[in-house]
Amino acid sequence: MRPLLECLRDGKEHSVRETLNLLSKHFRLTDAEKGQLLPSGRQEIFTNRVAWAKTHLRMAGLVEGTGRGLFKITNRGEEVLRESLGRIDLRVLQKQPGYLEARGRSKEKTTSKTGTDEQATEQTPAESIENAYTILRENLGRDLLIRIKESSPSFFERLVVELLVRMGYGGSRKDAGRAIGKSSDEGIDGIIKEDRLGLDTIYIQAKKWEGTISRPEIQKFAGALQGVRAKKGIFITTSEFRKEAEDYAAKIESKIVLIDGEQLWNYMIDFNIGVASQATYEIKRMDNDYFDEDSA
Repeated sequence: MRPLLECLRDGKEHSVRETLNLLSKHFRLTDAEKGQLLPSGRQEIFTNRVAWAKTHLRMAGLVEGTGRGLFKITNRGEEVLRESLGRIDLRVLQKQPGYLEARGRSKEKTTSKTGTDEQATEQTPAESIENAYTILRENLGRDLLIRIKESSPSFFERLVVELLVRMGYGGSRKDAGRAIGKSSDEGIDGIIKEDRLGLDTIYIQAKKWEGTISRPEIQKFAGALQGVRAKKGIFITTSEFRKEAEDYAAKIESKIVLIDGEQLWNYMIDFNIGVASQATYEIKRMDNDYFDEDSA
């Protein structure tokens, strides 16, 4: 918050983009650091944090909007810069008249010993929500893998079929169900259409595995593909692939996609296989176009 106020200390109007550039230079951020995204992948962490800081400074009356996307420091903001020689955070803002009312919070909650405000200075609300979502998703993923490993091989085959159909492969589920497990070729567990028209065929290897998958397993699968003159295959496992296995799959002529346990549960969650929605929270933002009187 202090660096943001320092950028506005000249008393001039500044745009969001200009402020982002000034702050990125102040913190000496690299392009990679500026490009880091929230877990959802929809917004840069840096942009989110600057917007969060500006919102709270504005609620405290230290910053004011002067037009669409423009803002500047207020007289009170200049006073706080002079009086607060160190860090400016939520504890400093709480002393500003009207800030607590703007946040819709009582002073009793503020003076509680929950440590909420101290924690809030470390993460923006968006980061807290998305990090909590990530933890819930990873816990769900681990639970899914445990249940898959406890299931029968035939159940795992049906799960793989269901997933690939949901992802757009195999034509209909009925077609895919007939194809899986019908091949007698060594190293091939199933065959599925690449698209609804069946213009190409994908061969499948589905392995419930405890240890890591090594190169020989991929070589065996690649050899089975060559035996049927196939060029595309998917190797799905509940385990992981060794680096040598991944390198081998990337070098050979046949296109073999490797899906490990983590990718498997991520796809299951994304395509709603074996999971059910528990709650939905809709996060909204201000529509600046609605308040643009010039375009009305």
